[in-house]
Amino acid sequence: MFGYRHGFHAGNFADVVKHTLLVLLIEALRRKESPFCILDTHAARGLYDLRGEQAQKRREYEAGIGRLWQRTDLPPPVATYLATIRALNEPHQLRWYPGSPRLARALLRPQDRLIAIERNPQEHQLLKQGFGRDRQVAIHCQDGYQGLKAFLPPKERRGLVLIDPPYELQDEYSQAVAGLLSGWQRWPSGLYALWYPILTEGLRARLFTQLRATALRRVLVVELILQPPSVRNRLNGSGMVLVNPPFGCEQQLAELLPWLQQALAPAGGHSHALQWLIP
Repeated sequence: MFGYRHGFHAGNFADVVKHTLLVLLIEALRRKESPFCILDTHAARGLYDLRGEQAQKRREYEAGIGRLWQRTDLPPPVATYLATIRALNEPHQLRWYPGSPRLARALLRPQDRLIAIERNPQEHQLLKQGFGRDRQVAIHCQDGYQGLKAFLPPKERRGLVLIDPPYELQDEYSQAVAGLLSGWQRWPSGLYALWYPILTEGLRARLFTQLRATALRRVLVVELILQPPSVRNRLNGSGMVLVNPPFGCEQQLAELLPWLQQALAPAGGHSHALQWLIP
């Protein structure tokens, strides 16, 4: 039931894309003084040891955060993302990689808060230990999709919902779309970010068809594809569905994606895409 362990993949190229976009969205929320809430539906443990057994087995981080670690020509969202990671590590040493809840927490102001959900008991316990008694963070052990029903809309009426499931179940794409729609129906003015792996073109096309069949509006799709999506059981790219993206986000992404492609695929990446799936 709880077979997925993100520790094997922590810091890979998909994490870099996902977490850079997360930073960009949170920085947009920070432009207004009023408080906001972040709901992370699949938070996992929150912090990963890149020298640990899981990360060392595949060493996927070397083609992800490892390619950015020493760079200094960083666009603003990437600079903030790297600064957060470097704050967790010894100077010039990359060992600890933060998951989405740790990244989000680093960008909260005193008036903001984070709700982190993780259903795996072991991962939940590690997440809870990592935050201690932080009053700005609420941690819950339950199904992330149920959390959308339990915690939306937030009292702040402003914020971000990150839906980042492991996609280990056959119908996870359908569940993710249903969860996104469920949250949006409860809180239509919220900002939503649904991450998805780009595996095959068929899966990607079905996801888009399911999204278009919903009542969702203002849906922007962001993708970085490093390998042609033609080989099964391989992570070929990283995608994010944004609902109600903040003002100026599209222009920022148009400038950011080519840089990420060059940084993560220096030998020549496949493609990147930015399109309004539903205007």
